[in-house]
Amino acid sequence: MTRADAVLWDMDGTLLDSEKLWDIAVRELSVELGREMTEEIRHALIGASGPNALRILFNSLGLDPTPDAVLEAGEWLERRVVELFHDPIPWRPGAQDALAAFREAGVPMALVTNTKRSLTEYGLDTLGRENFVATVCADEVAQGKPAPDLYLRAAELLGVAPQRAIAIEDSPTGAMSAETAGCTVIVIPCEIAVPDAPGRIFRDSLIGLTADHLHDLVRARHA
Repeated sequence: MTRADAVLWDMDGTLLDSEKLWDIAVRELSVELGREMTEEIRHALIGASGPNALRILFNSLGLDPTPDAVLEAGEWLERRVVELFHDPIPWRPGAQDALAAFREAGVPMALVTNTKRSLTEYGLDTLGRENFVATVCADEVAQGKPAPDLYLRAAELLGVAPQRAIAIEDSPTGAMSAETAGCTVIVIPCEIAVPDAPGRIFRDSLIGLTADHLHDLVRARHA
């Protein structure tokens, strides 16, 4: 019987409803930089790694992205996000049950996030480190999402072929990253719409998602 060898989870917007906290922080940073952020800019930042997000922000606001200015903005943003992450971070609907179901079924799981390690640790306080065989963060690979590096590294750490893994994502950036790595992708949009594309499986939420669903997807892909 063909089975999914692993589940590779995105964090922000997929397992945790933390994009709303990032929204507070990046909007406040925009004001700190002397500009008001448009909705178009905010949407462009969703799913981006820290360095890419800051470049997008500076360019969109018409600011000179000098190394010192970007470094200062990044430090300001991290301090604010740490403040917001100190309280328990809300879960996305169905996320706790899905994690528990996959773990009970013996499906190895990894957390694959464009968030840097120091901030991901706060997310893991809510998620539970025991749920994941491995965690991979954007500052631990050469390139964050939409490059495939994070997913390729997670598959390597779990000892599975990416083609035998299911990635669960909420953003266009994350979906592209997982697809490029070769994973089967389940998309559960959160803050922004994700374009349809061949091979993407869409669900409204994680509610009711079971290990059997994952195995069915892999069987269909390798039929």
